[in-house]
Amino acid sequence: MRDNPVKQALAAGQAQYGTFVFDFAVPGLPAIAAAAGADFLIYDLEHSGLGEADVKAQVAACRGLSVTPFVRPLQKTYESVARLLDLGALGLLLPMVGSAEQAARIVSWTRYPPAGVRGAAFGAAHDDYRPGGFAEKVAVADRRTLVMPMIETPDGLANVEAIAAVEGVDVPFIGPSDLSFAVGTPGAFDSKPFGQAVDRILAACEAAGKPAGAFVGSVDWGRRLVARGFKVICYHYDAGLYQKALTADLADLRG
Repeated sequence: MRDNPVKQALAAGQAQYGTFVFDFAVPGLPAIAAAAGADFLIYDLEHSGLGEADVKAQVAACRGLSVTPFVRPLQKTYESVARLLDLGALGLLLPMVGSAEQAARIVSWTRYPPAGVRGAAFGAAHDDYRPGGFAEKVAVADRRTLVMPMIETPDGLANVEAIAAVEGVDVPFIGPSDLSFAVGTPGAFDSKPFGQAVDRILAACEAAGKPAGAFVGSVDWGRRLVARGFKVICYHYDAGLYQKALTADLADLRG
């Protein structure tokens, strides 16, 4: 079974960079992202039209490449989380996590007994259809799965210290758009309340000894977060990057 190079790099203190996939779930995308230097891809099922069949195909396309597949589920349920892991996702980005109890419950869905309650089905996509003993596969799966609860609601922000401290939570992750709504300044990412929320989330991660993550829509903001100690940076999303590049180049062509 494959391990998770992103989780290994984070354990060594290295920052990791990737992007969201909303629309362009085509066979060549993982190879394109890997050639561009991306460490990971996050396939979004919450806001896009992607489905589980897309995830399974994309995970297969990531095999043998240097890019690691993660998924944001449509729902925070055992059925959704366990199924995406069985399809081969090496980590999960969980939206709107509001409490330590909820975070601990999610972690339990990602671990096999006795550490959790994940159901066992081997010889499938998540273990690359390989033969082998259950014990070894369970050890690899439990070790490699990256759990990233998104801190983006009033409850999540109020409980971020407790969420970050939960065993099995790997990367508390800022969802900036919803977080800006949560602090009463929609879309105002330079506002004082938003900045204070980011400060609190980063401090909670540092206190828990966990790397902090965030979605960023600009290189400048991403650089600022990295300079402050953020270790997981998800830069932009596929359709947005395509539109951004095409807009700039067409403007140049038109003079």
